[in-house]
Amino acid sequence: MDQLTHFNDQGRARMVDVSDKQVTARTASASTAVTMHPDTLDRIKAGTVGKGDVLAVAQVAAIMAAKKTSDWIPMCHPLPLTGVDVRFSDNGSDALYITATVKTTGKTGVEMEALTAVSAAALTVYDMCKAIQKDMVIGPTQLVSKTGGKSGDYRLSTNL
Repeated sequence: MDQLTHFNDQGRARMVDVSDKQVTARTASASTAVTMHPDTLDRIKAGTVGKGDVLAVAQVAAIMAAKKTSDWIPMCHPLPLTGVDVRFSDNGSDALYITATVKTTGKTGVEMEALTAVSAAALTVYDMCKAIQKDMVIGPTQLVSKTGGKSGDYRLSTNL
């Protein structure tokens, strides 16, 4: 593993200087799941949750969170995002699966933005459905893939 660069010569945290890095197209995808009772998932899909359209609100929350990631994660660079796509599926199971793909053209990657997006979407689902079910489980949350940059491409080979 390369030497970590988030510390200055005094051993104090710093934001990494990316001034000399090349501008490249970068993408990252992350995923998470919210496991719940089948009747809770059915209500989400039917749009009968009392607080409104859960998936629409979670989608907007994910996009907003991706755009504000550097406000949440202290050493994260603010990035001009060129795209955020959020998808939901259930694959016939008792879980709502959430995937976000984030894109930019810049000097640093968008892994944190993708992870933040799916996390915010999952938390929004929980918030909107907690009156129905409090024991929903969020996770695992993971980076699925990334492209661009000096470290090259990455694709998750096995689930954790």
